[in-house]
Amino acid sequence: MSKTLFLKPRLTEQTYALAQHDRLYVFDIPKDVNKQTFAKAVAAQFEVTVTSVNMTNIKGKAKRTISINGRRRSNASGTRDDIKKAYVKLAEGFSLPVFAAV
Repeated sequence: MSKTLFLKPRLTEQTYALAQHDRLYVFDIPKDVNKQTFAKAVAAQFEVTVTSVNMTNIKGKAKRTISINGRRRSNASGTRDDIKKAYVKLAEGFSLPVFAAV
C-alpha cells in the first residue's frame, strides 16, 4: 500500500522565475520524504517526466515575543517550524500548470 504524498507548491516571485526559465519547480514537502518517493509522486500526479530532484532543509528562525499589555508572556522565545524544500527539474517540453504565469 503506497502512501499518498500531498504536494504543496512554493509560490513566490523567485519560484515563478525559476519555473519559466529553467523548468525548475519548488515544493514544500514533509521531512520524512526522500528524492525517489518525491520524484515518483510528481510524475504520477502531474504526468510529467522528472529529470532531477534536489532537496534542502531550512532551519526555523528564532523569534522572540515581548509583551506590554500582559496578553502574551513577557520575553517568550521560540522558533518557527523547520521546512524541507524540493527542487524538481522536468524534462524538455514538460511544465506544471500550477506555476503558469498569470
